Amino acid sequence: MTNYPNQITDIEQLEDLLSLPTPELVQMMKHIDGDFMFLGVAGKMGVSMARMAKRACDEAKVKKRVIGVSRFSDAAQLSFLNESGIETIKGDLLDLTFINSLPNVKNIIYLAGMKFGSVGNEPFTWAMNSFLPGLVVERFKDSRIVALSTGCVYPLVNVDSGGSRETDAPLPIGEYAQSCLGRERLFEYGSQQYGTSVALIRLNYAVEMRYGVLVDIATKVFHGKTIDLTMGYANVLWQGDANDMILRSFGLCRAPAEHINISGAELVSVAKVAEQFGKLMSKKVSFSGKEAESALLVNVAKGHYLLGTPKIKLDRVLKWTADWVMNNRYLLGKATHFEVRDGKY
Repeated sequence: MTNYPNQITDIEQLEDLLSLPTPELVQMMKHIDGDFMFLGVAGKMGVSMARMAKRACDEAKVKKRVIGVSRFSDAAQLSFLNESGIETIKGDLLDLTFINSLPNVKNIIYLAGMKFGSVGNEPFTWAMNSFLPGLVVERFKDSRIVALSTGCVYPLVNVDSGGSRETDAPLPIGEYAQSCLGRERLFEYGSQQYGTSVALIRLNYAVEMRYGVLVDIATKVFHGKTIDLTMGYANVLWQGDANDMILRSFGLCRAPAEHINISGAELVSVAKVAEQFGKLMSKKVSFSGKEAESALLVNVAKGHYLLGTPKIKLDRVLKWTADWVMNNRYLLGKATHFEVRDGKY
């Protein structure tokens, strides 16, 4: 059993934890055929996920190419991946010539997408979230594809409902969520048309020390800002567990496409989490608004049955997050806007 630290003191330690492969993932690497390519690797999850895949291959003592594809606007990410033994290919995925130039790889992880800034930039949002998946599933019709989607394709549901299930009809709110459903539909079409094995991962929400729902709440508590309770509940999952579950979803790829909700087991109360941060940080907590009867929640029974339960529990992540924020360590500075109820990001 892994002995997890009581605190995470720097980015190097954080990156190591986020990319730590599980025994289950190492075992999968011993048996799965083909190399891995991450499309949109330079986002919030891709770097640690690609590194986890490479570390799992190394521990399994199997030789596989692990390739990261991105525009790489941050050159430091490209260097970090290369130093980790991951091949990198720089280019624009919306460029058809570039997509067609990519190598044939058996296992494709689709991470590209647009969320924040989608209001006022709707055409690009639809291009990234719906048009690009069509290009990808056409180009890699003979591959397995694990595509990252979102719980935002579901409607708001009653907080006592247990969350939306994979069999529930999607009802996305706002153009961002609608374009994400478009993403799913294009991958579903490719799966039906070409027999491509696909797993669509409805993630809701991954968190780590620099970014996420818990960081949003913790920073407000630390700086004495009022917490809005209107969106009173959420699902969260330590990003290291999310990386592991997403990678192991290659074993669940099907034609027609499989849909899997991935998140933590707990129904997270914004008020209770804020109060816990208040105790951990010795800060007074103030609230505004009233908890609505509905929230954006997913039911994780299927995902946990197929992939197992998360290894990092909520209490541990809360303590890590409080310590990180109190010590003014590096944050991405990008709010999740998880409290948005009208779908406008």
